[in-house]
Amino acid sequence: MSTWKAVCRVGDIPVLGARRVARPQGVDVAVFRTQDDQVFALLDRCPHKGGPLSQGIVFGTSVACPLHNWTIGLDDGCAKTPDEGCTQRFSVRLEGDQVLLDLDELLTLALDELPPAAGAAIRLVAA
Repeated sequence: MSTWKAVCRVGDIPVLGARRVARPQGVDVAVFRTQDDQVFALLDRCPHKGGPLSQGIVFGTSVACPLHNWTIGLDDGCAKTPDEGCTQRFSVRLEGDQVLLDLDELLTLALDELPPAAGAAIRLVAA
């Protein structure tokens, strides 16, 4: 059974933008908001050269990596053709205006990836 951790409010994420959630170890998680308030979470690292996806441009249900403009699907973390590769996706749940992430996933998935050097993050406090 999953334990869910509130990380921010939907309104804390810019429309067509992202916020970063720091983890106790490993690369931060980028939480994205689409034009129609869908929320997705991916490891904040492009599968191509490790660019910070949280600094990319969100369009539809994709984000363009700021380094080389690779298009990454927010729903699956995978690069769109002709590019190849995927970044880790994290489960997201909304309760009212609260954005929740699966704490077990935050503490266990993709811990061996190297972080991109970029911006401030929301600090995650373990439950």
